[in-house]
Amino acid sequence: MSSQQPEDHGQLKIGLISDSHDCLPKIKEVIAKLNAEPIDLVLHAGDYSAPFVVPYYGKLNGKMIGVYGNNDAERTILRNLFAQAGHEIRGEFAEVNTDGVRIALTHGEEVELLRSVSTCGAYDVVVHGHTHQTAITERGRTLVVNPGEVCGYLTDKSTFAILETATRQAHLVSF
Repeated sequence: MSSQQPEDHGQLKIGLISDSHDCLPKIKEVIAKLNAEPIDLVLHAGDYSAPFVVPYYGKLNGKMIGVYGNNDAERTILRNLFAQAGHEIRGEFAEVNTDGVRIALTHGEEVELLRSVSTCGAYDVVVHGHTHQTAITERGRTLVVNPGEVCGYLTDKSTFAILETATRQAHLVSF
């Protein structure tokens, strides 16, 4: 399967989300916010938690590519249901090449993997979650983004990020 998503055309906006943890009201809200933006693609860094959340993601206007988090149960069912909804879960790690930007997507609980992909210089952007803490940093030429948590369980703040491929910059959105 190709990692080119979506068609390259000069300037894309990519929604970055993580750690939704079955929180249906917040999932509905983040989907509405993403649909209100001109988002071309959504990357989810894991922790959906259970298959009953999938129909909510089916309402996304664009395609979503995701990875599993450490709290994701029934992984085969999740993968199959997301595929039926037009989305894709790649496994523990995904490499997404789009609009000339090479992106690594992982949940982040594997600290050595996260450090390696963030510092090796092979990726323009690394997206992860797991800690529920928002962070946008640079490691050499690599932008590292933790969009925080959709669910708001640990920080009492629901957040996501938007990555603009033309500038290779990301900004956080609270809701």
